[in-house]
Amino acid sequence: MKIKYYIDTSVFGGLYDEEFQDFTKLLFDKIEKENITIYYSELTENELREAPVNVKEFIKQMSADKIEYLEISKEAYDLALQYITEKVVAQTSYDDCVHIALATINRADVLISWNFKHIVNLKRIHGYNAVNLKLGYPILEIRSPKEIIDYEDKD
Repeated sequence: MKIKYYIDTSVFGGLYDEEFQDFTKLLFDKIEKENITIYYSELTENELREAPVNVKEFIKQMSADKIEYLEISKEAYDLALQYITEKVVAQTSYDDCVHIALATINRADVLISWNFKHIVNLKRIHGYNAVNLKLGYPILEIRSPKEIIDYEDKD
């Protein structure tokens, strides 16, 4: 069975950030070795336009069979707006909500992010999933790359 990871923009940036690079590299090594598909969204692509060249170019180096491109649908915009309406986060976090909505609608197995303020945050995760359940969507696993690594395989 193919596993589906929705990876937000912060993870690509984490490859070149001293604080996050070790676990981010381990995550991408895992993705290359295992039966995993990355959901890469139109929003991520737009956000990466402002990123340093090395961050922008990384996705192009990945195997094409590992990546599935997601366009932002009206359904995703509507669900993202519902997270704001339900006060999971403020309007300023709308793009983060679109990432959550895309992962939810496309049934990602997990959304992976280094954004601890608006995404990988227990209070926020409960809020996103409360809205998802209320509207008939499944619960979404939300984790940091550090939580995805198989530590027994690290050595």
